Amino acid sequence: MVSKKSLQGKHTSQRIFTIGRQLSRCSMLTISIVTFGLLLVLWWGGTTYGLVQPIFIPSPPSVWQRLVVLWDNGTLISDIQVSVYRILTAFIISSIMSIIIGVLAGCFAVGKAIIEPLVDFIRYMPVVAFVPLTILWFGTGDQQKFIIIWIGTFFQQVLMVIDATKRVPADFIGLGRTLGMSESKILFKIVIPSALPAIWDTLRISLGWAWTWLVVAELVAATSGLGYRILLSQRYFQTDTIIGYILILGLLGLITDQLMRLFEKILFRYNVRSK
Repeated sequence: MVSKKSLQGKHTSQRIFTIGRQLSRCSMLTISIVTFGLLLVLWWGGTTYGLVQPIFIPSPPSVWQRLVVLWDNGTLISDIQVSVYRILTAFIISSIMSIIIGVLAGCFAVGKAIIEPLVDFIRYMPVVAFVPLTILWFGTGDQQKFIIIWIGTFFQQVLMVIDATKRVPADFIGLGRTLGMSESKILFKIVIPSALPAIWDTLRISLGWAWTWLVVAELVAATSGLGYRILLSQRYFQTDTIIGYILILGLLGLITDQLMRLFEKILFRYNVRSK
């Protein structure tokens, strides 16, 4: 005879490993915390018992103490402020441009004919190759960092926005024409509201790329920022600072991603996926 606990355990297992089945928020949070906790334990154990030399990977207490020192003397907060300013400025400019151009290219064939081949051509060019050119054109100030982040995100964003716009059901557009709506009204009242959830998801994904290109921009010809501090620490073998700043970058990326998810649920309540 099968016990009640056995049946409950089997039911829970089936629920977790069912394709498409969603977990509760409590379960998701618990699993996430346990995952990070296990990684921290492995890191702590590996460094405490000498499995990894501190010069390669310092212990968690060493990294924490180093970050506290950098916070107390103002270095850490200054680097965070500079990097956040750079990434937000470049990302907002890139996103606005990609939405406008991508929606127009996704709606009108002539726009697609002009934009898509050009973007496809440029997006395969390595962004790193533009670093010396942007330094030559704009110097080593914030403008050069903006351009690198923009190059790394815009050309990917615009293609994804075009695809999101093209996925608006043709029946929606046909309904608008049946109701006698003008092309501009169809664009602003049907196409854009229908495509915005997918466009927002595109922005959330591309924000991760922007963080990557921010570090690339700050690793070369910079005097401030998280990437600059990593490069400076590399010269003096300060691996505790390097690991600490990498963790800070991951934390900032996680925070911005979760904020984007939160705003998605607030802004697009009509979208089933955002619930």
